Amino acid sequence: MNYRMILYLSGQILRVLGGLMILPLLVALIYNEPASRNAFAFTALVLLGTGSLITWKKPENKSLYNREGLATVAIAWLLVSIFGGIPFLLSGDIPNYADCIFEITSGFTTTGSTILTDVESMSHATLFWRAFSHFLGGMGVLVFMLAILPHNDTRTMHIVRAESPGPTVGKLVAKMSFSVRILYGMYIALTLIMTVFLLFGGMDLFEALCHAFATAGTGGFGITNNSIADYNSVYIDVVITIFMGLFGINFTLYYLLLMKKWKSVLQNEELRVFLGICVVSILLIAFNIMNIYGSFWQGLRYSSFQVMSTVSTTGFATANFTDWPVFSQIILILLMFVGGCAGSTGGGLKVMRILLLFKIAVRQIRCALNPRAVITVKCDGKAVEKDVVSGTAAYFVLFAFLLALSVLLLSLDGHDVGTTVTAVITCLNNVGPGIGEVNPSGNFSGFSEWAKLLLSMDMLLGRLEIYPLLVLFTCRKNK
Repeated sequence: MNYRMILYLSGQILRVLGGLMILPLLVALIYNEPASRNAFAFTALVLLGTGSLITWKKPENKSLYNREGLATVAIAWLLVSIFGGIPFLLSGDIPNYADCIFEITSGFTTTGSTILTDVESMSHATLFWRAFSHFLGGMGVLVFMLAILPHNDTRTMHIVRAESPGPTVGKLVAKMSFSVRILYGMYIALTLIMTVFLLFGGMDLFEALCHAFATAGTGGFGITNNSIADYNSVYIDVVITIFMGLFGINFTLYYLLLMKKWKSVLQNEELRVFLGICVVSILLIAFNIMNIYGSFWQGLRYSSFQVMSTVSTTGFATANFTDWPVFSQIILILLMFVGGCAGSTGGGLKVMRILLLFKIAVRQIRCALNPRAVITVKCDGKAVEKDVVSGTAAYFVLFAFLLALSVLLLSLDGHDVGTTVTAVITCLNNVGPGIGEVNPSGNFSGFSEWAKLLLSMDMLLGRLEIYPLLVLFTCRKNK
């Protein structure tokens, strides 16, 4: 285990985090918010200074392999969760440090769950930093660092594999460092395009940027108490619905489109399943709720927004879906588990894993009927590697165990069953709202401090897909 290299990269993370706080500092200056200005300036200076001291001398041994990559990613995310919320505390916007950790962890993991009871009373700088944390966390904090800083391509590969969501991670071009920059270029381009569309919808620049950042990272932090419902605009609903879907799709497919490989995109099995799940869910809920809204088309407006918000794990809301029939609520809870595509900014188990789990089950049934048959799991017409198949099954078992354990522990906090179960589901899948006390009109402020820290850990486990944190807590020094 190359501890010096891990420490060096951790120092770089602190420097990058401190440097990025200059942006909300500028927002505080523009809106004349002295408390936020001082809070972000002080935190930025401390992080930049500490990071510079740690990275003053580069380690002689720069090797970084899979184990170090996993540990580095885990440490980086713990650092941004611990230090990223300090400006909230210093400015007085969020006076409790456990709440600060919950809020910023929710931001960076793109969960969107909040402890705020009055969002609109927050400073512009705090609202901007919350939304921008979604944007940074969407592609990955370390992936962002690798996109702007030169690194050895071998080290880049191990870090990207550890931080990127999905059962497999591939390259767009020969060098992983170039692949990272291509992905971030497309990510930024889509975010800017969405910002322009929102400006045409009547939002000012601040509102448009915050909502574009939150959508791009599929996070869902709003700048008003009622989220997108406050705008009551069909145009804004449609724009955000479309972009939530776009950010829930594997970004590799966009690169294939740019390369004019249309056939490869159309034949992508995960994309077809993802779109099929979305269309079926939207129609089922639309028919189920149309009596509430007076017509099928109004039902379609609200169902399409909430389905895309849930399946992409963005967490925006235009309606309180806990007022909908149980049938619609169950569909949305199931979609929380599905999540977006592998290689997207969405959370959840990922459509690819759901697809593979279904195919594994079918294979086992066929093998039981014909024990001598040799049956392989295929996706996109190609055999899936055995390591990926076994890894998918193992991940699901770990996920289910952590879900059950977290629900059991959270039950000690004394909330009702719906609140307890969906709070864990929504945090572990990085979705945002649940039912009960944590419905779209509610928040997580009613949980105790230890419960908020437990849910914060669930958010990190969900965003990093379990393994990096497990490696961090089980690593031993190599002899």
